[in-house]
Amino acid sequence: MRDNVKGGALTEVSFYILLALYTPKHGYAVMQFIEKTTGGRLSLGAGTLYGALGKLEEKGWIAPCENGGGRKKEYSITGAGKEIAEKELARLQELTRTATEIIGGAS
Repeated sequence: MRDNVKGGALTEVSFYILLALYTPKHGYAVMQFIEKTTGGRLSLGAGTLYGALGKLEEKGWIAPCENGGGRKKEYSITGAGKEIAEKELARLQELTRTATEIIGGAS
């Protein structure tokens, strides 16, 4: 996973995982959220998802929830993860504004 924190650019998968975890979810629910939210454009395999979850956890952007010993491990976004997601949203909004000015002004 090649997230560029300095430049603010996240991979699309990382951004969707962070968005999914604003509400605690287990891995399969994260996969369902991403597939549903993207209309099936993004569909993650278990290996890809759990690898990404591990990287995001290492970065401190997500954390496992205390779920009372349930079978499925749930994750939620951390304060640091929310800051990263907010920065990515601002970056994407700036990108969209610039593209709209250029493309929208083209004849």
